[in-house]
Amino acid sequence: MSASAVSSALPLALALALPISPSPPIAETPAPPTSRCDASFSSLAARFARLSPLAALAPLASAPPPPARERAPPPASLSARWNAPTRLGGTGSSSRPTTRVFCTAASSAQREGKELLVQHLLVGEKDVRLLVDLEKSILAGGADLSDLAVEHSLCPSKENGGMLGWVRKGQMVPEFEEAAFSAPLNKVVRCKTKFGWHLLQVLAERDQCILQDIDPEELHTKMQDPSFLEEAQLIDVREPDEVAKASLPGFKVLPLRQFGTWGPVMTDEFNPQKDTYVLCHHGMRSMQVAKWLQSQGFKKVYNVAGGIHAYAAKADSSVPTY
Repeated sequence: MSASAVSSALPLALALALPISPSPPIAETPAPPTSRCDASFSSLAARFARLSPLAALAPLASAPPPPARERAPPPASLSARWNAPTRLGGTGSSSRPTTRVFCTAASSAQREGKELLVQHLLVGEKDVRLLVDLEKSILAGGADLSDLAVEHSLCPSKENGGMLGWVRKGQMVPEFEEAAFSAPLNKVVRCKTKFGWHLLQVLAERDQCILQDIDPEELHTKMQDPSFLEEAQLIDVREPDEVAKASLPGFKVLPLRQFGTWGPVMTDEFNPQKDTYVLCHHGMRSMQVAKWLQSQGFKKVYNVAGGIHAYAAKADSSVPTY
């Protein structure tokens, strides 16, 4: 399965690999809701969570791993907050896998600053024979890992062929991370975590994308340079009635409530290689969109800290506040 073929599956599949983070805000702070947009933001955030690979994790973050002897689905997270798994108990057998990676591994250090596109399947700790049979069917029989994940995996990502999407270091439990960042491209390797046994495959790699805040004063200084307005991609995710009250030159309005319309064609309209700046009222909605843009491969994304309200208060008093 190619990287492009799975891009549409990422919003649901990434729940297993992304770091634990707070739930998406339902209202911007510190200002109270002052418009119908703010009043309805709770339902909007829930809808955006279904569309965004960065917003679907928090409700599952505190769920414990399944008991070792139960064939129950694991929680939808490989967050590094869980401790290393215990070793398999019992007498064992000659066919029992070990926890090392079974391939010539690339140096993990060579992938510093990289993101990996990963798919996997998960079986229970006691399902050793199944793991071995699945691995043989891939290595010797030419079976596709994604097809086997749909049929056999315990992970919720099975619905998307085991696709976890783009991951980086620090977002997964150590055993899974070590296996992924040491595996050569397209080679299927195995590892064990507290959730059970995994077969994983790295489909692609890329440089990590940058996501950071930009202070209103710094943005204001940049906007005085005409070349900046020509080169940068400026996005305002507020609603039209908000933009009518206050706006900044050069920003294209993409209302967050219309995400379903512009989201699917974002990479057609904007260049992921260019610097992209995202603005809203107080900086919360824009952060949601900035994180989503980063997950879509935008290399440098900047969230305007405090939104247009902070811009008016700190950088340009001629901009109205509301």
